[in-house]
Amino acid sequence: MAQKNAHLNIRINPELKREAEILYGSFGLTLSDAVNMFFSKSLMENGLPFELKIPNAETVSAIEEGRRLMSDKKAISYTDMDSLWRALNE
Repeated sequence: MAQKNAHLNIRINPELKREAEILYGSFGLTLSDAVNMFFSKSLMENGLPFELKIPNAETVSAIEEGRRLMSDKKAISYTDMDSLWRALNE
């Protein structure tokens, strides 16, 4: 097996890191193991090991609407699903 002594320093969101550690830990893997697997699979695929797509116009519109609603202090919001369902059925 190849020696593992190169270092990689990256910055990521702390919550993303914590959730990834939990996920990969459930498989008995460390983040280092997962990154090595990602790089190995990328090399096998000669690219990213998953498909990237540019969002279509409908998706872009929905994202923009969501951002507008999140910043709109007057937007209606719900604290639970029951309240949302009641409002939808009125």
